[in-house]
Amino acid sequence: MLQSKYPNDNKGLRATQDLREWSSFRRSRRRSGPVFAQVRPDCNLRVTFEQYELAMARIAIIEDEQDLQQVLEYNLRNAGHDVMVAGAATPGEQMVRDARPDLVLLDLMLPDRPGTDVCKALKADAATANIPILMLTAKGEEIDRVVGFELGADDYVTKPFSVRELLLRIQAVLRRGESTQTDPVATHVEFGVLRIDRDAHRAFVSGEEVELTALEFKLLTTLYDRKNRVQTRATLLDEVWGIRADITTRTVDTHVKRLREKLDGARDYVETVRGVGYRFVASPDEAHR
Repeated sequence: MLQSKYPNDNKGLRATQDLREWSSFRRSRRRSGPVFAQVRPDCNLRVTFEQYELAMARIAIIEDEQDLQQVLEYNLRNAGHDVMVAGAATPGEQMVRDARPDLVLLDLMLPDRPGTDVCKALKADAATANIPILMLTAKGEEIDRVVGFELGADDYVTKPFSVRELLLRIQAVLRRGESTQTDPVATHVEFGVLRIDRDAHRAFVSGEEVELTALEFKLLTTLYDRKNRVQTRATLLDEVWGIRADITTRTVDTHVKRLREKLDGARDYVETVRGVGYRFVASPDEAHR
């Protein structure tokens, strides 16, 4: 049973009635502040319901937990999105190929195939390669997250997560997609062994191309454009992810770690400033002192 707890209200909603009653309740209290709900322990979600002004998008959910499916679908629809749902990898992959959504929420632990297989298949197909993928992962799936990023996933949230954080991340990923299409063409960059071709969204180290995701490329260019200036995690969340919120996340650290690993011989160009954030060195020589 889905239990709900509202400010000054102890009503409980049964799962079979929650959509009708919750919708009515939301309309009646829309301007009275946030509404909090607690989902049963085996559902990997902590819910904070609020109103969000998000651009409408078509979002595909590939998730096998029914409780989580329902909560995600309801809140995404409530935020103005068009939502489609699949409970397994194979039908989910086909759904994405047929519908071409604006974004995919992809669970990594699916009953028929790993979510990373779906990510790999979609990113390998030119027809679906540019569809952003946001991974839903459990705390112990760090290796799968790394593989997902290597395959081109754009972001992740760790279960249990708040709907508020998820909606912010969705908004940020969609905004990145829009900015990628509208940003002015930039020039080539050469910095020591690193070369960046912004026109082609490609990076090279010692003449060898480095395979970067769109997000990793934006992180690299953002750090480079602010050479010798420390960028806090909050600043990077704002500039790269488009998230303006005080949320607990290791997203920045995870992406910087992966970026450094991929840069190999140029990894020392990105320095950690303990307790603050990250800095791109002022000159290539500084990285080798």
